[in-house]
Amino acid sequence: MRTASYLRKEQLIYRAWYGLRRLARVFESRNAKFPLCEPSKNGGGCGDFGNGGDWSNGNCWKPLRPAVPFLASFGFDAADIVRGRFRFLNDEADLGNNPDWAAKGKDRLWRYNLHYFSYLLTDGGISEQSAQHLIEHWIAKNPPGTQDSWDPFPISLRLVNWIKYLSTTPSIPVWAESAVRSACMQASWLEDRLEYHLLGNHLFKNAKALIFSGIFLCGKKAERWLAKGLKILRKELNEQVLSDGGHFERSPMYHSMILEDCLDLLNVLTGMRSDGGEAATRNFDDATVQLQEIVSKMAAFLRGMVHPDRQIPLFNDAAFGIEQDPEKLLSYCEAVTGRKTEDCGRKLWSFPYSGFFVMAPRPGDRLIADCGAIGPAYQPGHAHCDLLSFELSLKGRRVIVDSGCSRYAEGEIRRYNRGNAGHNAISVDSGNQSEVWGAHRCGRRARPLYARLGKGEDNAIVFEGAHDGYRRFPGSPIHHRSIRWTANGIEIRDYVDGKGTHSIESRLHIHPDLAVRQKNGAVLISDRHEKLVEVFLSWGGEIETVPGWYSPEFGIRRRCTVLRVWQCRAKLPYSACWMLRTVNGE
Repeated sequence: MRTASYLRKEQLIYRAWYGLRRLARVFESRNAKFPLCEPSKNGGGCGDFGNGGDWSNGNCWKPLRPAVPFLASFGFDAADIVRGRFRFLNDEADLGNNPDWAAKGKDRLWRYNLHYFSYLLTDGGISEQSAQHLIEHWIAKNPPGTQDSWDPFPISLRLVNWIKYLSTTPSIPVWAESAVRSACMQASWLEDRLEYHLLGNHLFKNAKALIFSGIFLCGKKAERWLAKGLKILRKELNEQVLSDGGHFERSPMYHSMILEDCLDLLNVLTGMRSDGGEAATRNFDDATVQLQEIVSKMAAFLRGMVHPDRQIPLFNDAAFGIEQDPEKLLSYCEAVTGRKTEDCGRKLWSFPYSGFFVMAPRPGDRLIADCGAIGPAYQPGHAHCDLLSFELSLKGRRVIVDSGCSRYAEGEIRRYNRGNAGHNAISVDSGNQSEVWGAHRCGRRARPLYARLGKGEDNAIVFEGAHDGYRRFPGSPIHHRSIRWTANGIEIRDYVDGKGTHSIESRLHIHPDLAVRQKNGAVLISDRHEKLVEVFLSWGGEIETVPGWYSPEFGIRRRCTVLRVWQCRAKLPYSACWMLRTVNGE
């Protein structure tokens, strides 16, 4: 009930409605008829679905004309796709030339990836003949209502990928008739099943698919899809992109995803304005101006959040290899908007609405601290227990890392990645700061009490923050943390206010590629023969090393060393101080 109490009324209504429809199966008939495109007010259109119309000359569809080329998909080998060998989430399967689209034995997220069809857009492309075979085989084996393949989220991504592929094919292929017919059926299905029960990035993807379908296809239905998609887009942009440019789910990976979506939409709308013709009668000015402002803020946020290795931090269900690399996104943004996002060598970046604070005192060194809300209250599916956690890079290498995200399915590693144990923060009485449970659920949530970043004495960079995640425990503990970065190193002070006696645990995850050696109560961290940092405690206990997990990509779990300080009976108020002394020399 604590989880459900945060849901919006519309989520509860749609969850009940969709649940009833699934039980009744009234609207799930695989024999349902889907009218295609009634004649539009501008002419064109193909009449009712299945009743004539010239499918091969563009009367029923017209290629998108983006202002610049879309980004290619990555991580796929065209030769493997042609042979039916698919690799998603670091898990490979040979499904054959006529794929088993049910992909028995694979988890749901893997099956979803199979149905996205992102591999059509791999760099260099696959042959038109291979694309035709995959699309037509999918259509034959996945009638409307098929589990997984006809869920709204896979439909949304598949529609966009099919439309991108058909729009960039050198010639308009006659075989596109079957693909366009299916696209119309999928858009109709999607329109009736928009993910208002989930909201967040799912509804954003739904809106993007409706806009692409409305522009690509012709007729009254397409006009309605376009109008509905634009209406949802305008509303969701205002809510989902925060004033500091961050995405409201507070995951750098999902931020990258939504940024690419916004750039794709701006790219298409800009291309339509340049193309003229029928598009000139449509008013996209409001959406275009809104998208231009949004992508500028989102790109600046992404620029500030990357580590020296030019990759994102791994907070809140973030992982490498799922979304485009930051540099590709920023280059794409420059191409679409004609404006470049500059780093300008800043030493401080504050994103107070998203809750991220970045220290960068010199090139190659960067600390990113998290002290923000876990996400929108009604959609905490990607929330982790990472308030007052941080990541640290020194000399261009990641040193202290977040545990990342290995998988979405419920299990031991999912609990580790989401819970306190997987982060560089403090735990009280072995509890999680937020009640994360299941794969994507959260009951009571930690809230930031304050967070600030600035310059202190001796030219130090200072971050300070606190959260109330443990206030529900006896004695109402409150965790405060300050991080002070000076020329000599980094001082991390933890203070737990409250009453009573509690167990207190503090953890730091060390990147598994680095060597960790204890000596005289301190810990020396090195990369091969180069010393990076010496860690010790000024007060508050003794350091021990314990095993932990590092999951930089889906499907990957690497053992890493965790530095741990544990006080089994600490009387509040309690304080401790980590010291990270940067060192030089061979």
